[in-house]
Amino acid sequence: MSQKRSIFEEVSTDQPVAQAARTGMIDAKSKGARGPIRIWLGILFVLVAAMILVGGLTRLTDSGLSITEWNLVTGAIPPLDEAAWLAEFTKYQEIPEFQLQNHAMDLEGFKSIYWWEWGHRFLGRFVGLVWAIGFFWFLLRRQIPTGWTQRLLILGGLGGLQGAIGWWMVSSGLSGRMVDVASYRLAIHLGLAFIILGLIAWHMMALTRSEAGLIKARRGKDKKLFSMGTGLMHFAFLQILLGALVAGIDAGRGYIDWPYMGGQIIPDDMFMLVPLWSNFFENAALTQFVHRLAGYLLLIFAFIAWRKSRGAGNGFTKGAFTVVLVMMAMQAVLGIVTVMNAAPLSLAIMHQLGAIVLWVLILRARFAALYPKEQSVRD
Repeated sequence: MSQKRSIFEEVSTDQPVAQAARTGMIDAKSKGARGPIRIWLGILFVLVAAMILVGGLTRLTDSGLSITEWNLVTGAIPPLDEAAWLAEFTKYQEIPEFQLQNHAMDLEGFKSIYWWEWGHRFLGRFVGLVWAIGFFWFLLRRQIPTGWTQRLLILGGLGGLQGAIGWWMVSSGLSGRMVDVASYRLAIHLGLAFIILGLIAWHMMALTRSEAGLIKARRGKDKKLFSMGTGLMHFAFLQILLGALVAGIDAGRGYIDWPYMGGQIIPDDMFMLVPLWSNFFENAALTQFVHRLAGYLLLIFAFIAWRKSRGAGNGFTKGAFTVVLVMMAMQAVLGIVTVMNAAPLSLAIMHQLGAIVLWVLILRARFAALYPKEQSVRD
């Protein structure tokens, strides 16, 4: 029978203290190679961003229909001799774009548009290869953190889906009355690219901290700012889709005055097409008007979110929303300048690059509201 011990008795230091040193269940899980995976995702981020820009240049140079077939393996090899070039040019001559719009094009002119489309497709294949090599490298070495395998696998699945949608988009311009791809299919293709880019950026931000650190940070979540950040994200995504509709029919080159459109606040010919719904996809006046209006509203929303962020207790979160507002204003100005110069190639692609930067900054502000960074009491 054990004897009672005095409350003043010293505790022996000879006993193990493993119980006190035991860590939590979250820390006990596999942390994986978070740093190397983040670097791999960073490479994918740069490649996908480049893919978006090359895709934009492919559209702006009317090069998207220059390759009329989809061959996953053999299509990776461009024409290597004159006979091969003539064979590709012959295929292009059979589609409406050549017959109705580019019938005066010679072989040299065809080569100039072919290389844009080939480069875009080749870059897509390369992105898929980089994803596959990285994913299976970390998977076979069991270096993927707990709970991350499915997230990284989804990225690869979305990439494969993007390739299928890309061909679905191209096929819309190979037959029928259209001399370009369907603008709504272009919007879906671009929208999925931004979703993939956004997921990569979000995963990179999440991998900067441990799972335990994220859970701890989430306790300080700014619910109102997170909600507004989510709203900004959705609204910006809608604006990106609207921009794709404008680019799809070259609507940015049809009305080059501002703040008016053709000398009017509301153009008369916004609903001139039949059936009525086709105006939202094929009418240059309506698509550009809606894109402009959405831009004004998005800028106002960003200002409201910024004003709300002034009351946040976290300095980094405040700064993240300030950067969003500044970039939003710059993107609006760039959009106006692009339109007033009839959307030249250089300005149009800068505007698309601005959309990428703004998209990532909005996600960064949303992440900061959900997982506030630690700061000292003095801060």
